[in-house]
Amino acid sequence: MNFTVIGEEEFIKFSRNHPLITFMQTTNVGKLRQKNGWHVEYVGLKHQNKLIAATMLLSKKRHFNKYEFYAIRGPLLDYHNEEILTYFMEELKKYVKEHNGYVLRIDPYLMYKERDGSGNLVPNGINNEFVVQNLLKLGFHKLKKEKEEQVSWMYVLDIEGKNEEEIFKNFTSSTRNNIRKTLKNGIEIKELSRDELDQFYNIMLETGKRKEFDVRDLDYYQRMYDAFHDSNEIKFLVTSLDLSKHIELLEEEKRENQTKLDNLSSAKYNEGKRKNILNDINSLEKRINKVKKIKEQDGEKITLSGSMFVMTQPEVVYLSSGNYSKYMMFNSQYLIQWEMIKYAIEHGYKRYNFYGIPDNFDKNDKDYGIYAFKTGFNGCVEQLIGEYVLPTSIFYYVIEMIHKIRSK
Repeated sequence: MNFTVIGEEEFIKFSRNHPLITFMQTTNVGKLRQKNGWHVEYVGLKHQNKLIAATMLLSKKRHFNKYEFYAIRGPLLDYHNEEILTYFMEELKKYVKEHNGYVLRIDPYLMYKERDGSGNLVPNGINNEFVVQNLLKLGFHKLKKEKEEQVSWMYVLDIEGKNEEEIFKNFTSSTRNNIRKTLKNGIEIKELSRDELDQFYNIMLETGKRKEFDVRDLDYYQRMYDAFHDSNEIKFLVTSLDLSKHIELLEEEKRENQTKLDNLSSAKYNEGKRKNILNDINSLEKRINKVKKIKEQDGEKITLSGSMFVMTQPEVVYLSSGNYSKYMMFNSQYLIQWEMIKYAIEHGYKRYNFYGIPDNFDKNDKDYGIYAFKTGFNGCVEQLIGEYVLPTSIFYYVIEMIHKIRSK
C-alpha cells in the first residue's frame, strides 16, 4: 500500500462513488474553506495503483506557527478493514507531523449504533463500537458532543426504492393532515435566485433572534450558493401566501360546512355531526378574522418561511430553516419538506436527511420541538461515531491549556 498526495479530479472520482460521501467531503466545501483561510489538499492510499482510501485534508495555522489539520467528515475508507484503517491513519499522522501540524481532527460520516425513530437502540442492529475502539487504540481522543463542529445526531428518512404514496402513507396522521392543509390553503413555494437570498437571510435573522442562536452572514449563504448551484446541488426555498386568495378559500370551506349543516335532518342521531360542523364553522370564522387582521397589518402577500437544502448523491440534506413567528399558524414548513421529499424521490436519492436533532429526546429540552417536527415524517434517529482528535505534538496540550485559561 502506498500513501500519497492525489489531485482534485482523482479525489472527486473516488469520493463521488464512496458510500460515506457527504457534501462536507467535497471539493466545493474545500473551496469555501479556502476563502476562510484554510489550505486544502487531497491525500489517499493506493493498492496496486488503485485508490482504496482518501480524504480532503484542511489545514490552518494556529498558535506557535503550528497547524491544525482537519479531515472534515472523513476520511473516506472501509472502517471495517482494520489493516487499511491502521495503515492510513498512521501515514496520515506522519504526514501531519511532517507538515508542522500539532493535531489531526476527524469526524467520519459513519453510524455508531443503529437506532429506531424514537432513538432506541435496535436489537442486533449495526454496531460500530469496534471502530471507535480501533481509533482509540491508534491514539485518537473522543471529543465531547458540545465541542464537536459537525452534528453527530440526525434524523433520516430512507426513501430508496419507494414511491410518493408509500412515503406519504408512513407519515404520522398529524403530519399528513398538516401537509394537506398547506396544499388546500394555497401556500406557494418559490426557489430563490442568488440576488434574492436576502429574503432567506431575513427569515434566519428573525428566527435566530427568537430562538437565541447565531446566524451566519448573508455572505455565507451566497458563497454556498456559488459553490453548489452550478452542479444543481443546492436550493433555497421560501413559502408565501396570498391572503386574499386564502380568505376566499376559507370562506368557501365555511360555505361548504354551512351547506352540510343545512342539509342535516333534525333527527337526534345527527346531533354529534351537527356539533362537529358548528365547531368547524366557528374555527373557520376565527381563522378568517385572524387572517384579515394580518392582511390589514402586513399587506396582500406575505413570506412565511424558508429552508436551505444541499443535495449530494445519495442524500438530500435539510441544512437550515427559519420561520416568521407570527405566521407559524400556517405550518408552511410541512409543505417545503414534502415538496423536497418528492424531489428526492424523483431524482433518485436514497436518503432524505433532516439533519441535526438533540440527543436526549427530553420533552422539556428547548430544542425538542425540532425533533418532534422531524419525527412526524417517520424516519430513524441516526447517531454518528462523533469527532476525534489525534495529537501529533506536545504543542497540542499547550494550546489546550491556553484555551482553558482563556475560557475561565
